Amino acid sequence: MNTITKHVVLLSLCIFVSMASAQEQQRDSLTVKTESLSENAIRLNKLEDAKKAITEEERESLKNTVETINQRLDRGEITTAEAETLKKEAALKHAANIEDRIAIVNAKINFLKRNPESLLLDDENNTMSISIGSKGFLVDLAKTKRKPPKYDIRTTNKLLFAIGFNNAIGDGQDLNNTPYEIAGSGFVELGWVWETRLAKRSNFARINYGFSFQWNKLNVKDNLYFVQNGNETTLEEFPVDLRKSQLRVTNLVVPVHFEFGPSKTRDYSDRIRFTTDNQFKIGIGGYGGLRLATQQKLRYKDQGDNVKQKTRRNFNASNLVYGLSAYVGVGDISLYAKYDLNPLFNDQEFDQHNVSLGLRLDLD
Repeated sequence: MNTITKHVVLLSLCIFVSMASAQEQQRDSLTVKTESLSENAIRLNKLEDAKKAITEEERESLKNTVETINQRLDRGEITTAEAETLKKEAALKHAANIEDRIAIVNAKINFLKRNPESLLLDDENNTMSISIGSKGFLVDLAKTKRKPPKYDIRTTNKLLFAIGFNNAIGDGQDLNNTPYEIAGSGFVELGWVWETRLAKRSNFARINYGFSFQWNKLNVKDNLYFVQNGNETTLEEFPVDLRKSQLRVTNLVVPVHFEFGPSKTRDYSDRIRFTTDNQFKIGIGGYGGLRLATQQKLRYKDQGDNVKQKTRRNFNASNLVYGLSAYVGVGDISLYAKYDLNPLFNDQEFDQHNVSLGLRLDLD
């Protein structure tokens, strides 16, 4: 009797566990189905919103196209009749875009209604809904709305880099009898400049302006070095043999040049661009600014030791820097010359002026 009772109890427990498991599976199935239907409803609502956004986007795009056509009409590039034709073509185009894009969204809506647990890539709503099994997750792939390009750009900008020979000359001097080496002395200029077209429809005349750093280096010959005695700066002989005697002046200047030369016009229908690639150009102007630093570097041997001496002081160098400059070249590369109108050192019996010649690169 006890054995029969045990079997009955075990059988009852198995039936109870089986019923509980079935109920749990039914609840899970209902939950999954509810979540899937909820996510599907969200996707359907977003697609409906996308249909409204399509019309607004196409209208805004048509508005920008009409503005571009009006700008071309004002510039005299097209006639009034041609402008009206272009506007009608644009209106038909964007109307067709609205119709086709909404048809695509409607097809996606119908697809989702038939297949609520499917994978769907939604281009109009900028989202991707991925269903895995009976569940899924939503990934937003936001797309930035592209603005139409500006029809005409009169001001551009570019990197300025120049390098070459540097020297300093005074009255009655030329490069052959200065106290500075020709090959060892040099300059580097690095800056950023803007270029603005002066005429409305022609790019023949431009103005370049910006800022740049100038490093002017002078290597001194004949074992001489600079000595500052109060307000006077002189070149004197060093007591031991010098391996290098160098003066470097760092300036921050604002260069301004009027540039002339032909250019090519590129018409992309919705915008025009002027380019001076591989075109001859000539620039005439000048610069003005401030001296930032002056440093003298000496290298020599003292009792068998190699000595490297750097001295940073003003050496009575001019604080205000201004001069004339010009360049001539093709495309981005030019032959570049500049001449400081200010003396290299203030209040000296013999004024010297910095002069430079090298290559200039305008990299846009």
